Amino acid sequence: MMAARQQPSLRGTLLREEPMARHTSWRVGGPAQRYYQPADIVDLALFLAQLPADEPLYWVGLGSNLLVRDGGIRGTVIATSGMLNEISLLDDGRVRVESGVSCARVARYCAHEGLAGAEFLCGIPGTMGGALAMNAGCFGGETWRLVESLETMDRHGELRRRAAAEYEVGYRHVTGPAGEWFVATTLKLERGDALGLLEANRQLLERRSASQPTQQPNAGSVFRNPEGDFAARLIEAAGLKGRIIGKAQVSEKHANFIVNLGGASAADIESLIEVVRREVNQQHGVALQCEVRIIGEAEVARG
Repeated sequence: MMAARQQPSLRGTLLREEPMARHTSWRVGGPAQRYYQPADIVDLALFLAQLPADEPLYWVGLGSNLLVRDGGIRGTVIATSGMLNEISLLDDGRVRVESGVSCARVARYCAHEGLAGAEFLCGIPGTMGGALAMNAGCFGGETWRLVESLETMDRHGELRRRAAAEYEVGYRHVTGPAGEWFVATTLKLERGDALGLLEANRQLLERRSASQPTQQPNAGSVFRNPEGDFAARLIEAAGLKGRIIGKAQVSEKHANFIVNLGGASAADIESLIEVVRREVNQQHGVALQCEVRIIGEAEVARG
């Protein structure tokens, strides 16, 4: 008689009712029912394969482009930051990066290796997974200009390899095969001078610090720039710079940032987002599109 095959054990960490305020750059957000930190891609596949088919599923990196409402999240959060964290040099100027690696670390790594083209990533305060999902960019660069291929995983834990050409990519917009999440990417870069690239990174970080409220909790740019214009210009022209609701404020340093003054709720921030959208639309006839992902329940509802 053959012995039954034993199911492999999970190696990651599962937390219950985990406050999302600990995992978002705005420092707000109610609890996630389940919060899973996978040990690696193999462990993540095993965890996903064991989930119920109807389980609500959310993927979170550094939480830097995310507003979790005060009522929290029903379902499971997959936490990639610090977990899917491998970066490795391949051949011909190619670098493989897992989705939990911070964009800033990718910029430093590439500069140290003398690979040019990734310097702009030092100004993106998120992970590669998030940057891939929205084609994040700054300082004139965009993530998908570097992408050669991708590794994705569906909710059943099946891993696939895909070419960049399988995705439709635009300004802060990416559309591809449904029901798959990015777990790694291969970037293609050009050869450059390491010292010069490291200096370029330093200068870009200085520019970011000078123009953005990096010392206050924020989620980066809140609105997409409308074609031919800048969201920050429209917001400032509408007289909204410095506007406060509760403990949330339109930054006095950069009008397309909303900062947590200390003790803000997610409701404060979401209300301020709506005020900005309404006022800009009324005064300028421009419907600003929110760049921040908003998830969760407005009120605590547990059963």
